[in-house]
Amino acid sequence: MAGFLARRLGAAAIAALLSSLAVFLIMRAVPGDIVGQMLGQSGGDRAAEEALRAFFGLDRPLWSQFADWLGAVLRGDLGRSWYQGRPVGVMVWEAFLVTLELAVATLVLATLIGVPLGVVAGITQGSRLDRAIQSFNLVGLSAPVFWLGLMLLVGASAALDWSPPFAWSGPQEDLADNISILVLPVISLAVLQAAAYSQFVRGLMIEELGKDYIRAGRAKGLTPAELYFKHALSNVMIPLVTFMGLILVQILGGVVVIESLFSLPGLGRLILAGIQGRDYPVVQGALFFVVIIATTINLVVDLLYGLLDPRLKP
Repeated sequence: MAGFLARRLGAAAIAALLSSLAVFLIMRAVPGDIVGQMLGQSGGDRAAEEALRAFFGLDRPLWSQFADWLGAVLRGDLGRSWYQGRPVGVMVWEAFLVTLELAVATLVLATLIGVPLGVVAGITQGSRLDRAIQSFNLVGLSAPVFWLGLMLLVGASAALDWSPPFAWSGPQEDLADNISILVLPVISLAVLQAAAYSQFVRGLMIEELGKDYIRAGRAKGLTPAELYFKHALSNVMIPLVTFMGLILVQILGGVVVIESLFSLPGLGRLILAGIQGRDYPVVQGALFFVVIIATTINLVVDLLYGLLDPRLKP
């Protein structure tokens, strides 16, 4: 176990380093920077431009800028926002709490919808019910998340004369407002993930129900409930845990549009605002944090494998 953890942590460190370097280079390859935005289209005078570049450290070689940023990160300092002047670590943590609430709520709703649908579709393969669930899966996987979110927003406003509050309230501040703010974004994200869950679980159930141990169980007189839920579903749980981790990572990586559409002050919106403003420390710090979270999720999934099936212990 110690060797496994050491290997995974080493791989995580390499992934974080390479991802940070890629983000660093891509951001500086994008035309324009904060100096150009501050001076406007006219460009200002040469002395002002040089002074600003020196102030933000943009006059130094790229390798020197990256080395300084990486050294600060290793000391636990993600820097300060060039626009707001606030510590990036504080901004990222505040935004992450919003994104985490959105992601967990989406994961729970998608699991509660998608897994039962997949089980039922696998058990009733080829039936009208199976075809109806397959139709839901097709629509859920095909509909763009931003379009679904917009349709829900317009539909709620037109049919119910209601729209969610656009000023963020955390659950500790006002739980009712918090639920009102999150209900449409969660549904928008959960439809896609529920469809993915359903399709994945359906395939696993069909595969399990075709195995010899299921036929042997039928010959022994086991009830359908015992065959489907005690035996088949228990074997489906192991790959399902891996898929759940992938779904959570996908949700965290796909919240930019939804957070912008519903004015949620989460990581996605923070990163988008940083890109638009060329606020390099914010973008680099936020994306570095996302990589760490995604790597941690994958590590936890691997460890859960061993708990679910001792044969798969790392």
